Amino acid sequence: MTSHTEIDNKVNEIAPLLTKIRDEIAKVIIGQGPLLDRLVTGMLCNNHILIEGLPGLAKTLAVTTLAQATGTHYNRIQFTPDLLPGDLIGTLIYNPKEGDFSIKKGPIFANIILADEINRAPAKVQSALLEAMQERQVTIGDTSYKLAEPFMVLATQNPVEQEGTYPLPEAQIDRFMFKLKVSYPTKDEELQILRTMSGGSKPTVSPILSPEQIIEFRAIAANIFIDPRVEEYIVNIVAATRNPEEYRLDIASFIEFGASPRATIFLAQAARATALLAGRSYVTPQDIKDISLDVLRHRLMLTYEAEAEEIDSDTLIQRILETVEVP
Repeated sequence: MTSHTEIDNKVNEIAPLLTKIRDEIAKVIIGQGPLLDRLVTGMLCNNHILIEGLPGLAKTLAVTTLAQATGTHYNRIQFTPDLLPGDLIGTLIYNPKEGDFSIKKGPIFANIILADEINRAPAKVQSALLEAMQERQVTIGDTSYKLAEPFMVLATQNPVEQEGTYPLPEAQIDRFMFKLKVSYPTKDEELQILRTMSGGSKPTVSPILSPEQIIEFRAIAANIFIDPRVEEYIVNIVAATRNPEEYRLDIASFIEFGASPRATIFLAQAARATALLAGRSYVTPQDIKDISLDVLRHRLMLTYEAEAEEIDSDTLIQRILETVEVP
């Protein structure tokens, strides 16, 4: 068991490195502070992230830059309606001379996978990706192959384009720790983007960490302290999505199904990583509030009534955070 003093010392040692990674990515990605924080948080939690935003908002560039700053092996996979599972995970190739099969591994065998426009691929491809995300292995023929550590899927999707897209299965959506919404930059940020990106030379990113250090840092994040009252606060927030009337919330008619127990686990994991990123060895209720939207927004199934009244999950989660008692 690691002592509190050891954790404190490790946090003080690691936090500046994590800030340095964020700053390194920020050389290229101007603005989008919450996106950068969540990318580093997801990496510390060994979990996957779904990024939603219009084209041209640097979603792909952010993922590429994260891979460069962490010295990890990175592959970008463009999801299309004609993509096959073999294009993702690999396939068996017959060798006529030897009379046997050899394995050709697919692009999924990397540390960071960018699944670009993930909702453009059909169900069989999503099923193959789900095995990789859930089990951290893929099956080719009769054999299963472990994926490298760290392994992280960062998927992007366009929120408005529906033609030629497939809805993601609920089980797969639930596997993403965060669903991030990327918005337009401010005028000042856009002016900075213009000055940085329209010149002849563009910023370069240096690797700050190794994959081995990332794995080590994850173990530290897992030992960040959560007070029992804060744990209860997490459980109450998730319970309020299922039984809002118990928390004096009149939103039950808008929620078909609340968040799963995986939401509770992800809230705790993400809160620990958020505390580590802030240089603390303990979780505060504010850490929970800061991450709740990104952890919960894709886990609520809303009713037709919510759609008719144009009420989205973010609005409902904000109501819950305003109502549930803070320890």
